[in-house]
Amino acid sequence: MDITPEIWFQTARSGGSGGQNVNKVETMVEGYWDITASTLVSEQQKQLIKDKLTNKITSEGYLLVKSQEERSQLENKQLVIKKMNELVTKALIVPKKRKPTKPSKASKEKRIENKKKNSEVKQMRGKIKL
Repeated sequence: MDITPEIWFQTARSGGSGGQNVNKVETMVEGYWDITASTLVSEQQKQLIKDKLTNKITSEGYLLVKSQEERSQLENKQLVIKKMNELVTKALIVPKKRKPTKPSKASKEKRIENKKKNSEVKQMRGKIKL
C-alpha cells in the first residue's frame, strides 16, 4: 500500500548531539497522514488502521511518524515515507481465524498408554512387601 501522495511533512530541529549542524539545520521530519480524509483506503480499512495503530494516531486523527536518525532532511523524509507505508501495510493484514481442533483417537490412546507405563514404573519404585 503506497500512501505517499497523501502524506504531508513538517520539519523541526533534531535533538541530541551533533554540534553546530543540530543547532542550525531542521533535519527532523514529521509525517502526517489524515486517515479519515484518505481516498486510498475503504471505510473498513480505515477502521482497521485506527484499531491497530491507536498509539500512533494523534487526537486530530492523523497518523504521525517522526524520523531524526539521518543527518539530512531528505533521508529522514524517505525514512518517514517507508515507515508509514510499512505500518499501514501491516495494519491492513487480517489474521486468519483459528480453527479449533480436537486430539485424534490415536493420540488419546497413546497418552493413556504412556500414563499407564509411567504409573507402573512408579509402582515398582515402592517398598517390596514380603
